[in-house]
Amino acid sequence: MSCSSCSTASGGTPRGCKSNGSCGSDSCNKLTVFDWLENMEPASGDTPCSFVEVRFKNSRKEFFRFPEGLQARAGNLVITAVQHGYDLGMVTLSGPLVSMQMKRKKIAENSDAIGKILRIANQTEIDKWQELREKEGNIQKRAREMAIALQLQMKISDVEFQGDGKKAIFYYTADQRVDFRQLIKDMAHAFSIRIEMKQIGLREEASRLGGIGSCGRELCCSTWLTDFRSVSSGAARYQQLSLNPQKLSGQCGRLKCCLNYELDAYRSAIKAFPKPEVKLHTEKGIGVFQKMDIFKGVLWYSYKNDWVTWHKLSTAAVNKIIQKNKAKETVSSLEEYVEEEIKSEAKIFDSGVGEDSLNRFDKPKNFQKKKRRKNNKRKFHNGPKKTT
Repeated sequence: MSCSSCSTASGGTPRGCKSNGSCGSDSCNKLTVFDWLENMEPASGDTPCSFVEVRFKNSRKEFFRFPEGLQARAGNLVITAVQHGYDLGMVTLSGPLVSMQMKRKKIAENSDAIGKILRIANQTEIDKWQELREKEGNIQKRAREMAIALQLQMKISDVEFQGDGKKAIFYYTADQRVDFRQLIKDMAHAFSIRIEMKQIGLREEASRLGGIGSCGRELCCSTWLTDFRSVSSGAARYQQLSLNPQKLSGQCGRLKCCLNYELDAYRSAIKAFPKPEVKLHTEKGIGVFQKMDIFKGVLWYSYKNDWVTWHKLSTAAVNKIIQKNKAKETVSSLEEYVEEEIKSEAKIFDSGVGEDSLNRFDKPKNFQKKKRRKNNKRKFHNGPKKTT
């Protein structure tokens, strides 16, 4: 969702907000939170919230306490206090919704994890921040070349400069432990800044880089998803999906996070179904489970001696057979409980005019004139007939 200023201009070219990388409504940025309490005043007797949520580059978000007399709202660029300098970030959330987010993430108001906002950034600090952001691509490329020269088995995926330009955080991914002490010395000598190396996982790397998923939308991890839960192959089995790694894997190479979205609904729906390992005993043979359709509430069984023929049974019919097996009652065959399919009659297209033809108002074609024209053309090409 973008703000109204991001619509297209004449000729189809994107207009853009032209706000030096910031957006007043904070709708064009990653991990945007819609503040549905923004226009609501606090109740009488309630003190206004003195905390804000500040987003730095890509997926890093932290909570800060702003001083008295300073009103920071969403979209403001603020200067935050850090060790040995300052950093620049954008306020993404303010007001009572911040306290709800803090409770959800289990952060107390007197926690040491809450930083302090010094002031609102001026234009000089914003320009310097923009220059540092433009340098990150070239510095990342040079850092990768240094890592390759040292033959380090690591991938530097992203670089983030501090607002004052005195420090840079290099995010990398690696399968094993890497000794990058020499790399830090080389980068500190080449860039003349303090270096911090931070290892991230493949999911966090995808969230920082962003991209388009197989669904056609932006990646969930780079737009709104902040907590990365482990996804197992059991989630695909519950949803009756084929275990194809190419279809179930995301851009990070791991199982897609969206497999967990509907997993709870599938688990609650499967409770009404009998277990697949339970066999149906009949006089004709033993019925073995083949597959199920959770949405339609039906199951397919086949006999042990006839694996080709499948019998479609409803959930109620299968539970009834299982109860009879437990009570040691005889069941003749599965065919008695097969669910009959109701064939719907094929709908004939109705043109809206009944049985009348659509070309009934057209003028009748004169086929005799066409025949005469064809005969005249043949005579003209063949020439006059010769007489003897």
